[in-house]
Amino acid sequence: MMKRRILIIEDEIDIARIVKDYLNINGYETAIAENGQDAWHLIHTLNPEFIILDLTLPDIDGIELCRQIREEVDTPILILSARGSDTDKVLGLGYGADDYMTKPFSFTELVARINAHLRRFESLEKKKENDSILQFGKNVIDKSAYKVTVDSKAVSLSAKEFELLYFLAKHKNQVFTKTQLLDAVWGYTNYGDENTITVYVRRIREKFEIDPSNPKYLKTIWGVGYKFSFDEE
Repeated sequence: MMKRRILIIEDEIDIARIVKDYLNINGYETAIAENGQDAWHLIHTLNPEFIILDLTLPDIDGIELCRQIREEVDTPILILSARGSDTDKVLGLGYGADDYMTKPFSFTELVARINAHLRRFESLEKKKENDSILQFGKNVIDKSAYKVTVDSKAVSLSAKEFELLYFLAKHKNQVFTKTQLLDAVWGYTNYGDENTITVYVRRIREKFEIDPSNPKYLKTIWGVGYKFSFDEE
């Protein structure tokens, strides 16, 4: 089993080494960055799964570094700092940190918090992955790859055809008006032509349904709109 990777961004090397040794004992792989520049290098090369960040660094304020990291990656960040004011905590958490601990600290509590955040992050990632793939019988709609397979065979859809199909399938058995679909998929309603939806539904049925004239999935609800329906067989 591969060890989870943790990046320690700390300019006080004695503290950094103590944290590193304790985390290594607890089964983590760790690396130390003593400044912001080294931190960015290790973020890109090590691809850490957790970041411990001090706020007092020689080349950049830790809160600004936290903001920059959060703009690029969603790796959990725990601020570990002697700066314990409410202002620093509010700013740190407001700019993307997931947790905040003040020095001096308990190593046991630090490990417990790391474990909790990693479990939560892993759970969220699995949920994202599961949410991106919808399966109906032998048919699969994979949002992460913009790929649709019908009876295990790939089907070519345009981007908007895919987005409309995915939206309806994601909200299985819910009925949407043409106006609602224009707003959800195209992002406009006031100047949208509702016939656009009719055309796209017809195209999707021709590619996705076995019998487009008698659709199994993409149903018309007369006088209202459309819904994606699927019953386990």
